[in-house]
Amino acid sequence: MALLLLTQLLNSLAFAMLLFLLALGLSLIFGVARVVNLAHGAFYMLGAYLGLVLTNALGNFWLALLLVPLGVGLLGVAVERFLLRGLHGRELEQVLLTIGLGFVIADLLRGVFGAAIRSVPPPPELSGPLFLGAFLYPKYPLFVLGLGVALFLAVRLVLARTPFGIQVRAVTADPDMASALAVPPARVSLLTFGVGTALAGLGGVVGAPLIALAPGLDAQMTLFALIVVVIGGLGRIEGAFWGALLVGVVDGFGRLFLPQAAMFLIFALMALVLALKPEGLLGRRVA
Repeated sequence: MALLLLTQLLNSLAFAMLLFLLALGLSLIFGVARVVNLAHGAFYMLGAYLGLVLTNALGNFWLALLLVPLGVGLLGVAVERFLLRGLHGRELEQVLLTIGLGFVIADLLRGVFGAAIRSVPPPPELSGPLFLGAFLYPKYPLFVLGLGVALFLAVRLVLARTPFGIQVRAVTADPDMASALAVPPARVSLLTFGVGTALAGLGGVVGAPLIALAPGLDAQMTLFALIVVVIGGLGRIEGAFWGALLVGVVDGFGRLFLPQAAMFLIFALMALVLALKPEGLLGRRVA
């Protein structure tokens, strides 16, 4: 029983870090560009399928892991520049446009790759189990877990210590004051939107060996990312991290002990957090 619980805990933490990759991008986009990107799960799916294609074509998972986020991030920059730039402050139009964009990307992927469920193998270096005495555990989920923690620490360092990070924090806190101090909010929002969508693409490449690709996965991942961001606090990186851990653990153990009520437990967790802290776990209360 102890080994089962440990295995499920590691599975839950690996899934949590995958959710963090998604929620991190969504949180950055909302915090800086003030856009609720409901096409985020579609960018995840795009990254997953592009990663599959590039891995098969190049025979190198790690090269795909580098190239796919760059491509998806450039697409995100184009979306912000040509579709969303004129909709800042118009939340309803943003929601409708990003929902429609998500449908377009998902339908294009379905048209190109079909509706069959695809299982993606992990790279050869991370396939197979890790032997820890009597305990065996697959290497790949541990890689995802380590990547999520490393990315969290790296993003915090970038935001705290680099000029671009300082600009991001300034625009997040007060765009008008940042503009008065010669920080260009439009350019920072554009770059942040690209980074956020690149993180979604990275999540797709990393997540494909964990979760089989299937129609409808884009909507599911968008929903999970939104729940994580709402629980953690809108626009907060630390909130996205701890919110992802909570959702991952509740989902993992819910599927183990109460499989038919696992999704209900996640919504119950969100309702409980919002009842106690309407701004989220680490969100700032609005006066």
